[in-house]
Amino acid sequence: MTDEPHLDRAAEFLSDDPADKQRRPEVDALGERVIDALHTVYDPEIPVDIFELGLIYKIDIDDDSHVHIDMTLTSPACPVAGTLPDEVKTKVEDVEGVAGATVEVVWDPPWHPSMMTEEAQLELGMMY
Repeated sequence: MTDEPHLDRAAEFLSDDPADKQRRPEVDALGERVIDALHTVYDPEIPVDIFELGLIYKIDIDDDSHVHIDMTLTSPACPVAGTLPDEVKTKVEDVEGVAGATVEVVWDPPWHPSMMTEEAQLELGMMY
């Protein structure tokens, strides 16, 4: 456990695959920079970033430093459904070392407020 809770949560997204052992420091560093970028993306109606909201389900970085992100939205009728994935893609592609990015919106599992970090739940007054 670190002094920075967002790094503890970020570790959940970084690979433990033994095949990544040699390139792990570089992959982990790139993964952390990607996660830092995701902390700058907000749903305009909610004052918490999408990573803390639990909207990011998976981050994969391939051997060519291409990043694939599976994310969801708070609901299928979310007003930013057409723009938020593109904003995520742009922010991730702007990260130093990222060769490209794809963002896929997935609906399984459906998002629920309990997926938010404790900090986000406290910020929004929604404890689960």
